Amino acid sequence: MSIQPTCIWEIQAALGEGVLWDARGPWVWFVDIKGRRIARCAPDGGDRRTWPAPGQPSFIVPADDGGMVCALEDGLYRFLPDSGEFVALAKVEADIEDNRFNDGHVDAGGVLWFGSMHDAEAQPSGALYRFDGAAVRTMDDGYVITNGPALGPDGRTLYHTDTLDKRVYAFDVAADGSLSGKRTFVEIADGGYPDGMAVDADGHLWVATFGGWRIDRFDPAGRKVGEVRFPCANVTKLAFGGPDLRTVYATTARKGLSPDEQAAQPLAGGLFTFRADVPGLPQHALRLQEPTA
Repeated sequence: MSIQPTCIWEIQAALGEGVLWDARGPWVWFVDIKGRRIARCAPDGGDRRTWPAPGQPSFIVPADDGGMVCALEDGLYRFLPDSGEFVALAKVEADIEDNRFNDGHVDAGGVLWFGSMHDAEAQPSGALYRFDGAAVRTMDDGYVITNGPALGPDGRTLYHTDTLDKRVYAFDVAADGSLSGKRTFVEIADGGYPDGMAVDADGHLWVATFGGWRIDRFDPAGRKVGEVRFPCANVTKLAFGGPDLRTVYATTARKGLSPDEQAAQPLAGGLFTFRADVPGLPQHALRLQEPTA
């Protein structure tokens, strides 16, 4: 794919992550985990705003009550943009001091899938969780760095990343949300570590690579069918947006770059965009309210 990403916000995020398209604004939201801030801008990168966070915000998602939900180190919080407040929603891993959360995804049923990780990136203390708006369930564990989660168009396949092992796993998803059939979907062997992911309308998985200077695209059989190259090494997450869901937004990071590398990659940590040939899947809202009869 001969696509040239454009940087629309040179925010210089230490660890940009969690980018998403919010059609309600429309807005593009993302977080800077190590910079401890939440960011939002218009689709063209204008009308920029940031909010300080009281911890490391790892992702942010829309909720069905019109608000936003994010994760800090000890669990899930409602985020109130008008006041900048963070209100506790569900405590998760509050007793594990060395962990934080990393990536999240809301499925078509309004269920949040999210993962935790060892903040020092050394111990396999991370886990994959499922939050249905009422209770948090542990779905898998034994990860140093979790990443990804993303579901296929039919909601029957969950993709989840073991970043340090350079593997993207696929799971079968049952009607009750339980997982089975864990298997390696793809191993990243050509440089970089698999990071955040998104699935397009054709069922192809797009995987950002930290340290790999690119986003890879894989077909449903796990064959690499394309890539998008970036002017900076650490690409962390992507989201499809715009009225036709063909505008891709991607976050990047300065984390791990030496001073010389930062000087050579002045756009590292920026928010990028490019156009895709195929649309993505819509962004869903976390279900917090009981459906009305």
